[in-house]
Amino acid sequence: MCGIAGIWSPDQPELLQKIDQATDQLSNRGPDACGSFIAAPAALGHRRLSILDTSDAAAQPMTDPSGRYTLVFNGEIYNFKEIRHELEGQGLTFSSSGDTEVLLQAYIHQGSDCLKSFNGFFAFAIYDSREEKLFLARDRMGIKPLLYHEEKGLVRFASEMKALYAMDIPRELDVASLSQYLQLHYLPGPQGIYQNLKELPAGCHMTVQR
Repeated sequence: MCGIAGIWSPDQPELLQKIDQATDQLSNRGPDACGSFIAAPAALGHRRLSILDTSDAAAQPMTDPSGRYTLVFNGEIYNFKEIRHELEGQGLTFSSSGDTEVLLQAYIHQGSDCLKSFNGFFAFAIYDSREEKLFLARDRMGIKPLLYHEEKGLVRFASEMKALYAMDIPRELDVASLSQYLQLHYLPGPQGIYQNLKELPAGCHMTVQR
């Protein structure tokens, strides 16, 4: 179990500095290591639980050799060895032995189509610094959580609510969601208990740009 968090803030760059506070709130999800990446208008944070590749080569946030793409990833890709073999057949080389680098390279070379070949459970975000584009995705069964708050071009996302609190999301109750909760004793989603708070639906992806 790992934890991810991120901020998209083109108009309030000072908010990007909140990423370390948000990542600290996810320490229970990843006690082995933590890291952050800031390159306006985006910031990414990660808490790591080392399983497949415990070396520093698999540390996150992970940036590809070109410096263009940066990934934070929570989950596991079961068939990463098969995908890696296919990419190596295209001439790619890898510096780590786990699934994180494979996921990143698969996205770089296939875009969102890479999701069709992934067998596993995951929530991840990839920032493209050249196009200033943030891509988020969640596994088909929705095993790994991914919450996001969007308001006036500002987007904050995380594995848990407490990380969103650390990024100062407004806590304005959504009346319709509150009514659902009082009737059902849970929220069926994707709308959260606060206004502009949602859960990325299972099997879905989203792109954030200026």
